[in-house]
Amino acid sequence: MYTFGLPEAAADQAPLTILSEDERLFEEAVRDFAEAEIGPLVRKMDEAAKIEPAIIEQCFALGLMGIEVPEDLGGSGGSFFMATLAIEQLARVDPSVCVMVDVQNTLVNNVFLRWAGEDLQRRYLPRLGKDTVGAYGLSEAGSGSDAFSLQTTAREDGDDYILDGRKLWISNGAEAGIFLVFATVDAELGYKGITCFVVEREFDGFEVGRKEDKLGLRASSTTELILDGCRIPKSNVIGEVGRGYKVAIETLNEGRIAIGAQAIGIAGAALDAAIAYTQERKQFGRAVSEFQGVQFQIADAATQLEAARLLVYNAARLKEAGRSFLREAAMAKLYASRLAERIASLAIDLFGGNGVVKEYPVEKLYRDARVIQIYEGTSNMQRQTIAKSLLR
Repeated sequence: MYTFGLPEAAADQAPLTILSEDERLFEEAVRDFAEAEIGPLVRKMDEAAKIEPAIIEQCFALGLMGIEVPEDLGGSGGSFFMATLAIEQLARVDPSVCVMVDVQNTLVNNVFLRWAGEDLQRRYLPRLGKDTVGAYGLSEAGSGSDAFSLQTTAREDGDDYILDGRKLWISNGAEAGIFLVFATVDAELGYKGITCFVVEREFDGFEVGRKEDKLGLRASSTTELILDGCRIPKSNVIGEVGRGYKVAIETLNEGRIAIGAQAIGIAGAALDAAIAYTQERKQFGRAVSEFQGVQFQIADAATQLEAARLLVYNAARLKEAGRSFLREAAMAKLYASRLAERIASLAIDLFGGNGVVKEYPVEKLYRDARVIQIYEGTSNMQRQTIAKSLLR
């Protein structure tokens, strides 16, 4: 069922109720891969602002780029919860690699699985599981939190659509070969005119533009997309014409759970680094960890991290069970994203001067954590979602 060679169980370390045995073994396998293969390259990739091609190839070879995709469509046949676990474990080692895997699974593959017809699934999912990175093209210069005030247009031309416009902040843009692009077929229809199109990198009139130079997640590419008379066959419409709003909003609702998983992965890595360092660092002749003030800070952070993890896992379980999860997903992203920055900041404090030195890991975790409160729905948008669900 899975491509991983799963390690022997370590029963004494297994949570009693949170994870099944298969999930726990899968989590351990992802953690082992991340630590052994990605870990040694993290600093190099951050400085080069590029993921090593060998790491991308390994992610495909291990089935991490198609976790939920059925085996007969080239995937691993896993579950959404497994994808959540993988994202958390990858984020603990390198949040940039995590973003690539996250976008592929919870956004791109998810759209194909939920909304595409059999023809599109069979044309594209095997490629996305084998060797082709995907990207999700929704954001524009004037549509951030107001995500559906799109200026990219699509007009009919015989058996095709012609797309014109620009997309910004597109994760995986530099590596991707398949793009999901949202455009409006009729601006007067508002959100009811938005449609989702599958665009291949080689299509005429399509170009990947400028790559952003970012504070954090530097190895994860973030680019603009340029569509200038880009011709798309009508068979490359996902869902129905005018259903793109529903495709996007429901996909992003699920994606927020994965963003919460990214956040707890970063927070967990920062806390682990801080705990280890405070036991080594000495002040006034004692290990820093022996001071009660430090112990209380670590205890608070660990408690808050466990609460964030349970919020994320609960939202993922609700999604898998087919139950309502909109509010829970918003709570998970809101709380976990804020916590990631707080714990990364605490780790820098506990490292002292070394906290801001690139030789140590926590300054990068702090940089990587900052954007999580912004993308796939800002903290204020999550608060609005939570409040509306409670005041309905």
